[in-house]
Amino acid sequence: MVGRDAGNGHRVTFTEVMSWAARGFDGLGVVVLLVGLVWSLVLAARIWRRSGEGRQGYHALRESFGGVLLLAVEILVAADLIRTVAVAPTLENVAGLGLVVVIRTLLSFSLQIEMEGVVPWRRGLTGGLGRATARANPPLEPPPG
Repeated sequence: MVGRDAGNGHRVTFTEVMSWAARGFDGLGVVVLLVGLVWSLVLAARIWRRSGEGRQGYHALRESFGGVLLLAVEILVAADLIRTVAVAPTLENVAGLGLVVVIRTLLSFSLQIEMEGVVPWRRGLTGGLGRATARANPPLEPPPG
């Protein structure tokens, strides 16, 4: 417990608890990456075996592992935030965190564009409303004749 005797005469501090939490998030990020990689490889192999086309398996691998990478990056950013804000909130650490967050945000952004094939502010044109509009207004074909 925070602030109480841990049974060995050592008082557990808030900083120690937050340090453990940050390490837990780091570990969770690694587990997500490893399990996600195995899952993505199995999925890609099954699709490749069913379709007989390596290209479909490759696309499934990229899409599924891309999602895993996005999730893992978010978890690792959370670990960095906990570590910097709660454990060692010095100006140098906050600046380092800022740089790490910018790099990981750019990585997430580029992965999302790679997976979806469109920048987020254009997503609406290729998703829901854009597809509905395209179906409602099909291109005009010349009359047969």
